Amino acid sequence: MRYAAGMLISVCMLGHCAGEMPRAFPEGGPSDIRTGELRNLNGYFPFQRVETTRQWDDRQAEIRRRILVSQGLWPLPTKTPMRAVIHGRVERDDYVVDRVYLESAPGHFLTGSLYRPVDQKGPMPAILSPHGHWNQGRFYDAGEKQVSGDLESGAEQFKIGGRYPIQARAVQLARMGCLVFVYDMTGNADSIQIEHRPSKWSHLDKADDWGFMSVQADLRQQNMMGLQTWNSIRAIDFLLELKETDPSRIGVTGASGGGTQSMIISAIDDRIAAAMPCVMVSTAMQGGCTCENAPLLRIDQGNIDIAAATAPRPLGLTAADDWTIELETKGYPDLVGLYEMLGHTDRLTAVFHTQFKHNYNQVNRAAMYSFFNRHFQLGFETPIKERDLVPLTREEATVWTDEHPRPSGDQVGDAHEVKLLQMATADSDKQMTSLVPSTADDLRRYKNIVGGAWETILGRRLDQVGDVTFTQTDSVAVDDVDVHIGFLDHVDRGEQLPAYRIAAPRKKQRGKVIWIGDSGKSSVMDADHLITPVRDLVEDGFEVITADLFGQGEFTDDGQPVAAQRMWYQRDGTEGWQRFSGYTYGFNNCLFAKRVHDILSLIRYAHSTSDGDVHLVGLGSTAGPLVAAARSQSGDAIGKTILDVERFQFIDLEKHDDPMFVPAAVKYLDVDGLLSLCAPAELVVIDNAGKSGVVRETYDAAGASDRLVYIDRNRRGEIASLIRDNE
Repeated sequence: MRYAAGMLISVCMLGHCAGEMPRAFPEGGPSDIRTGELRNLNGYFPFQRVETTRQWDDRQAEIRRRILVSQGLWPLPTKTPMRAVIHGRVERDDYVVDRVYLESAPGHFLTGSLYRPVDQKGPMPAILSPHGHWNQGRFYDAGEKQVSGDLESGAEQFKIGGRYPIQARAVQLARMGCLVFVYDMTGNADSIQIEHRPSKWSHLDKADDWGFMSVQADLRQQNMMGLQTWNSIRAIDFLLELKETDPSRIGVTGASGGGTQSMIISAIDDRIAAAMPCVMVSTAMQGGCTCENAPLLRIDQGNIDIAAATAPRPLGLTAADDWTIELETKGYPDLVGLYEMLGHTDRLTAVFHTQFKHNYNQVNRAAMYSFFNRHFQLGFETPIKERDLVPLTREEATVWTDEHPRPSGDQVGDAHEVKLLQMATADSDKQMTSLVPSTADDLRRYKNIVGGAWETILGRRLDQVGDVTFTQTDSVAVDDVDVHIGFLDHVDRGEQLPAYRIAAPRKKQRGKVIWIGDSGKSSVMDADHLITPVRDLVEDGFEVITADLFGQGEFTDDGQPVAAQRMWYQRDGTEGWQRFSGYTYGFNNCLFAKRVHDILSLIRYAHSTSDGDVHLVGLGSTAGPLVAAARSQSGDAIGKTILDVERFQFIDLEKHDDPMFVPAAVKYLDVDGLLSLCAPAELVVIDNAGKSGVVRETYDAAGASDRLVYIDRNRRGEIASLIRDNE
């Protein structure tokens, strides 16, 4: 039921308010940017500019951590013996090619071709060459029709080199004195153990024995892109095991999906001395494959930012008549500005041959040869002219032979996928357990790793919240207490929250309590009365502030919290891989994070209008975990936090669109991880939720054992006295 604001005030201000509480927005709902369309890989992703080198240092660290967390690589998994096998050499005139397979994880093979110059012992530069989404990868043959058109347009010079462009670039770099490792992306060429884009995966979406893209995998940040990135890290390890490799001159170059992998590995691994990701870096389409997307990856950053994380190391780019067509005017000028600020304009290179379609053709390969020639001081006169080659046949290129048989049985398919993720889970769990602190030094590392991960997952700290204002739209009296109705504006973020300010008597004002409930601001009401704990707080002199968080109350048509998060699917969403959650959560904060942002806005507003302490209360399986998360991002701004999670655990979730689904939550110790990150602040936990070794040991390490209190559920109504204790 809706009423005109004037009528409502005239009735309610006379005394007890009978019936429905007035809305903050009598017509419609909040004007909140988050109610718009979800962001997706086809959006616009401009570079986030910085003004100083110090700001860039901080920003670069944020970009790198977000990449690593998104890939399940924060911290890096335990490196196991690679047991590299090099065999089946094929000899050409001035280069040789070896077949390589190695275990990037126990029983999981990274496969590829290693090109070497003849009669050169080293040390020599080594170039990683991830091949991307060209059909059959290392075995790619463009075909007669394609190469005929490329020869005519000037994209290629040689019929053979044009038909086999992946081989052509490896051969030419070897002829220039480089080791070149062309390695397979998951599910391509000789990488046969796991399908690249599975048409079905829901049969592995289980609580146990799960596979990629399942709820449990995404709760642990286990994804196909992370596997590919881990393969790239192990590929560097492999090159460094070769005595010929010059560790100071390791480069990477690839196009399309190989361009994605090139910029990712260069951003996170300083062993890469120079990188040239081709026809991928842009402010437009960000990469459409599951091996190019992961939950959390492109929130508050895009491919320009990711490529920029290479700075100040040498970076080369190419553009084509594809999503990179506007690179010269959108994105590249920002990179120029960054390299200028860092004092290394000579280390940034780009060519814009937008007359050609998506490619890594001879014109762009020539730019790449010059790039590595200059930065790795190879000593060749430019322009460097590519020569033709005798291509490897598939029989010459494949690593699987009679003497080296291909994986089979439980080494491939579902059985292998499940086992691989079981090993990843066991290793991650062991690492997380080892991080639980017992000393102050341990605590710093714990907060860097676990705390840093949750900071990335949640996406906002209290010190990153701008000005928040309250606009009153109505006022009523409930149980002789003034309830001011209105909305909070977080202006610079475009976010609005319907809210109540439940006033304390002026002469008794002691501070503010932020009250978070499972159903929003209606949680403070029982029928047309204030619930007893809230009434007690007001009588004790506290103003109580509560709000509908995003997806609650006035954000919905029926006033009930949303039952599911919105999802965005690739293409028409009919194939299994197209329904990967990374297409949603890779570009958008999950609902949980958005609600944490709302609580931080409430805290910022409360502080801006209070001389006393600000306390935080969250009671419920939704509210309790949210409050724990918000408290973990609030520094010393909160006096006391009281919460009850009602035994909620992220690990129990069964759907990607569950309102409480949070990517990586289980990896970083679930609710216990959030509770532990509240240390050393005062924390009261109801019903012993979180009474685990992790929380207790973290508080002990922080020297704050007395600030962590567990109480029985029968004291849940004693919020006022719990806050008053030890004041």
